[in-house]
Amino acid sequence: MKRIKIIRILPASIFILLFTFASSFSYAQDGKQVEKSVVTDHKATDLQWGGCPEFMPDGCNIAILHGDPEKQNSDILFRVPANSNIPLHWHNSAERMVLISGELEVTYEGEGTQTLKVGSYGYGPAKKPHTAKCKDKGPCVLFIAFEKPVDAFAGNGN
Repeated sequence: MKRIKIIRILPASIFILLFTFASSFSYAQDGKQVEKSVVTDHKATDLQWGGCPEFMPDGCNIAILHGDPEKQNSDILFRVPANSNIPLHWHNSAERMVLISGELEVTYEGEGTQTLKVGSYGYGPAKKPHTAKCKDKGPCVLFIAFEKPVDAFAGNGN
C-alpha cells in the first residue's frame, strides 16, 4: 500500500514541478518586457522641449516624460513664461496635474477660479473648457498625466 501512495503522489509532484517551471519561464519572458523606471528633474538639460499648439502663448513648451503622446497614459511637462495667459481650450482626456514651479490660476467653465501653488494637485475633467494664467512668481511648469492621447483644442468645443 505504501507503494501505491508514492505512485499517486509522484504524478502530482511532477505536475506541480512542471507548472512551477512553466510559470517561472513565463515570468522570465515577461520580465524582458518590463518598462524601465524614469526619474527626471524639470530643469534637466536632457529634456527635449517642443512647441505647443499655435493658440498657446509665446514661450509655451511641452516635454514628454513618459509614454507615447499619441497613445493612452502619457506624462508631460507643460511650461509657460510668467504673466502668460492661456486661452480657452479643452482636451479629450482628463488631466491630473501637479504644479512644479510658479503660480497658476485655472478657471474651468461654470466654476470659480482656483489657484495652484507649487506642489498643488489639480484635476481637470475631460472635454471641460478652461483658461489659465501663470502669475508673476516665475515660469509655470505643470506636470500633467493624460489618460488619452495628448491634445488641446482652442475654444469651448462647440
